Amino acid sequence: MDLETPIEFIKGIGPERAKFIRNVLGITTVEDFLTFYPLRYIDKSKIYQIGDLKQEPETEIQFKGKITDLQEIGYGKGQKRLSAKFRDETGTLELVWFRYSNWMKEQIPLNREIFIFGKVNLFNGNYSMPHPEIEVDEKKALYGSLLPIYSGSEKLSKRGINNKFFQNILSEITQSLPLLMQENLPEDLMKNLKLIGRIPAFYHIHFPKDFYHFEHANRRIKFDEAFFFQLGYGLKKLHQKTSVIGNPFPKIGENFNNFYENALPFELTNAQKRVLKEIRTDMKKPIQMNRLLQGDVGSGKTMVALLTMLIAMDNGFQSCMMAPTEILAQQHFNSIHELLKDTDIKVRLLTGSTKTSERKIIHEELLSGELAILVGTHAVLEDIVQFKNLGLAIIDEQHRFGVAQRAKLWAKNKIPPHILVMTATPIPRTLAMSFYSDLDVSVIDEMPVGRKPIITAHRREQDRLSVFRFAKDEIEKGRQIYFVYPLIEESETLDYKNLMENFDHITTFFEGKNVTMLHGRMKPAEKDAAMQYFASGKAEIMVATTVIEVGVNVPNASVMVIESAERFGLSQLHQLRGRVGRGAEQSYCILMTSDKLSKESRTRIKTMTETNDGFKISEVDMQLRGPGDILGTQQSGVVDFKKLDLVADGKIIKTAKTAVELLLTTDPQLTKPENLDMRNYYIKLYKGKNKWSRIS
Repeated sequence: MDLETPIEFIKGIGPERAKFIRNVLGITTVEDFLTFYPLRYIDKSKIYQIGDLKQEPETEIQFKGKITDLQEIGYGKGQKRLSAKFRDETGTLELVWFRYSNWMKEQIPLNREIFIFGKVNLFNGNYSMPHPEIEVDEKKALYGSLLPIYSGSEKLSKRGINNKFFQNILSEITQSLPLLMQENLPEDLMKNLKLIGRIPAFYHIHFPKDFYHFEHANRRIKFDEAFFFQLGYGLKKLHQKTSVIGNPFPKIGENFNNFYENALPFELTNAQKRVLKEIRTDMKKPIQMNRLLQGDVGSGKTMVALLTMLIAMDNGFQSCMMAPTEILAQQHFNSIHELLKDTDIKVRLLTGSTKTSERKIIHEELLSGELAILVGTHAVLEDIVQFKNLGLAIIDEQHRFGVAQRAKLWAKNKIPPHILVMTATPIPRTLAMSFYSDLDVSVIDEMPVGRKPIITAHRREQDRLSVFRFAKDEIEKGRQIYFVYPLIEESETLDYKNLMENFDHITTFFEGKNVTMLHGRMKPAEKDAAMQYFASGKAEIMVATTVIEVGVNVPNASVMVIESAERFGLSQLHQLRGRVGRGAEQSYCILMTSDKLSKESRTRIKTMTETNDGFKISEVDMQLRGPGDILGTQQSGVVDFKKLDLVADGKIIKTAKTAVELLLTTDPQLTKPENLDMRNYYIKLYKGKNKWSRIS
């Protein structure tokens, strides 16, 4: 038997059961069984006394005593339950069976010393134990180690595949562990980090002597998952930094200096300066830059992107900036076009809506090198779009582009362009450490000077009149207001009806004010017109669905009222809030909710009112939704850790990341004798998965 052995060859399984287990649990090999970890453990080493019970215990416990007074009790419509008294020296509790047979009733040992095991319930001051396990043999009852409880189902139990079955199979496999596996970490690493060996870890994760042994086994297995995952990204990053050549940008020239000295509309924040320096250091080298730029909504990422493109231009190269939606691409184009208006630098926009005649001009100008900066959507990836010398590719919200799409962009130049990935979605620290380890990370953690923190308040339906009055006062001061409504996913018709009704309420209350509307049914040209109408200040109020999440930058808008805020996710609420607070005036975000809120909704609303920090919000969001949702990978199997918890195990992830960095500094090819077993294990782990292609 080895780790690849199919499960039908394990003693006690056979072909029929193996087929069933494969279909229900997806377990096909001995190794799959070893990583079918227990859900929890029960401790049968102790005997409790009934008199010592102070409250309802959370786990199963064991008592020693006698069963007396067995009787059937009728309840409901002709239903019966079996009830008995169980006594020890200190008290009495009731034993209850709701499903039983006459045979089972006859097997219950009365008036003799036995052990019972199960979960205790407390009702009206009386303790009871439903469906207890009964054991008459003391040796079997007082089990010397923790007993594993595995995930099961009624479907499996009917075939005899129950917890006892799993215990027996895993007992069989774990006895053979020394023949099945070898150590995959160097001895020094284990010693320094106080990690137990791989074989004892797998034994004690299934059959720990006690919780001390379980903790050590659990830590080692989690570390392995984090370490080898990080090692993949670390090797990929090393490959990029040593093998993927890039065009060096050694100089800062006329375009950058002219803009910086004469056209920069405001002083850069220290964070922006720091990030620019990091980018500049990367691009001086003849190696492709791969950098992730994180920054909250409104922190000034577009300005950093533009200055980076000007460096490329000073070195004789073209730049392109790609966004996932037309609205976002249009916003980037508008911002950059406005910033460059006093220069003779040409920038163009290419999206699905660009007219054929305009496309022809763009294609020609790109090929001739006359066009230095192109902003666009997926349209940039079309084969017909060819550059003279693309030196820099900036991707906004890259998680919304596929690997194949991004690869097309890299291929637009013989020497791949430098890559700057931007995101306004703050990435929790443990996710950034795990899933962006192949990228160098820069963070803009400072807002532009003069920006006041947005005040966020929670209000309910009974407060509507005062919210409307407050909004009216802000309009009187010359400000503008957003009212945002959620999408009711089941029905576009209901969405539209809901929006129209609310639009009528608002136009009635704010009589004499101009109100514009924005929703998903509108054509792109209509959306643009509505946005422009609001952005120009001609409309005081915009009533919208979440289409305004991106694409609107109106510094004069000071109030965001989010209706039915409990229907929105945390990151969505945070993105929406970022639409206000873009000017020098105090801005407000008002979260309107119903009176009844779920526990999760209360957490989201409370988080929003307590902090404006996108990174803190992202941590709470990950706790609520899980990492798969944040990464947009629920279906893709990227987050496939069996033990490692990206929310709770930040410390282990950080330890593994540090260990990988140190290892690759001292042995980048993993060729030292003490690292060969690790290298072989890593190659086997990822064989055929092409997990670490050079595309970030």
